[in-house]
Amino acid sequence: MIFNFKSILKDDRPLIMGIVNITPDSFSDGGEHYEKESAVRFAKELIFDGTDIIDLGAQSTRPGYTQISPTEEIERLNGVLTALRGESDCIISVDTYYPEVADFALKNGADIINDVSGSWNTDMAQLIKDSGAGWVIMHNGAGSVEEVKAFFENMAEKCAEFGIKEEQICFDMGIGFGKTYEQNLQLIANIELYKLARYPILLGVSRKRVIGEGSAQPDPVERIYGNISADAVAIFGGVDIIRLHDVKNEKQGILMACALKKQRRGDNG
Repeated sequence: MIFNFKSILKDDRPLIMGIVNITPDSFSDGGEHYEKESAVRFAKELIFDGTDIIDLGAQSTRPGYTQISPTEEIERLNGVLTALRGESDCIISVDTYYPEVADFALKNGADIINDVSGSWNTDMAQLIKDSGAGWVIMHNGAGSVEEVKAFFENMAEKCAEFGIKEEQICFDMGIGFGKTYEQNLQLIANIELYKLARYPILLGVSRKRVIGEGSAQPDPVERIYGNISADAVAIFGGVDIIRLHDVKNEKQGILMACALKKQRRGDNG
């Protein structure tokens, strides 16, 4: 069965992807949900609060992170993924750039691979093609609006040539991954300039440094209002999925921004 991003997108608001970090060293909530029971409980709380997709991450990708092996990543992911899949039919994404981990995840109930590598990996592409899974492809490294658009176009062409269906693909501009403060701001503010037709786009800015700098808030957990502001601008730019930590509070901002966008277009029913 082919995963189809287009079939799950909503007309009235972006999808919400809730973050569950199964790591001891995440920049924003390191260790808080490292244990299986805590991670599963938190995922279920996010679903109750309105999450459409749960994104499980078993390796930190914060600046200066210590890379772990695929084996260790699978060990962290194993109990949480299988337990959550057994208790919920929510769409599950797994955040990894290892094909071995992606293979394990898809065989154990994941629907989407959220790949932050920013590069073409033939093994990963073959896995996505064979499994029919969803694939979030992120731009990783410094990049202007024009460079990110060119990367998306190149990856879309590679996927098509490889035989991966366009409905399996979602793009992510990679906020906070090797980009300058100004590049991050430009990418958040100008989504309509590089979003490709026929492909959804995901914003992953929750609690990141650009929010801290822009809102003068050093504590990642306290960046809710800055996050909501970025979410709102992205919504007006046409974002389709928003990846975040604080679903309960940020959903208010998302819904309000969507209501305002609807009125701006004159589409008030």
